[in-house]
Amino acid sequence: MMKKIIMITLIVLLTLGILFVLDYQGYIWHNDLFAMWYEVKGLDVSHHQGVINWKVLDKKEYPFVFMKATEGHDFTDHRFQTNWELARQEGFLTGAYHFFSMRSSGETQAMHFIQAVPKESDALPPVIDLEIPPYHEQTKVRNELQAFSDKLHAHYGKEPILYVTYETYDKYVKGHFLDHRIWIRDIYKHPTLDRDWLIWQYHNRGHVDGIETYVDINVLKSADLEVLKASK
Repeated sequence: MMKKIIMITLIVLLTLGILFVLDYQGYIWHNDLFAMWYEVKGLDVSHHQGVINWKVLDKKEYPFVFMKATEGHDFTDHRFQTNWELARQEGFLTGAYHFFSMRSSGETQAMHFIQAVPKESDALPPVIDLEIPPYHEQTKVRNELQAFSDKLHAHYGKEPILYVTYETYDKYVKGHFLDHRIWIRDIYKHPTLDRDWLIWQYHNRGHVDGIETYVDINVLKSADLEVLKASK
């Protein structure tokens, strides 16, 4: 009897170990259970994904792609221009994002983004990636963020989307920027926010044909892509 119990225990532990490794490597993903209810998926990429084979990438499975364009006041992703052009050639819905910083003014960062990202009528709204540390003074962050957003809205004619973590949302966004749509990162569970979200990044170790590295995978809350393209 004892041998049987030990054998069963070892099998269970081995199975759990295998599942853990597969989950860690992104071949299976615990959040797939929650994300499976959403019909529309998309990717977000940067130079970290290296050279992307846009002809191989499945446009039906991942119809929209956001790509990193800029960071702060002086960094431009060296893969952005190529990714932007090739993705559009293959018919993907494309959008650009900026990694926001408190090392320079929002207006200066906005001008940097505008210089790097073409103004295309069919492009997705610009995204402001807010992942700064939580020690900055709240009012100052909100003022610079608003200045950045206003510049982009005036230039592209589309209200920027705010990409947030729970930490940055709670510290800088909660109760403010109510006219901005939210892209929330939660790679552990279904999102829990006190307001509606537009996009959910549920996976950060995705495996996708055409990309040799891990890639972030997202779902759109609506089954209608027109909602994402809206200029709100």
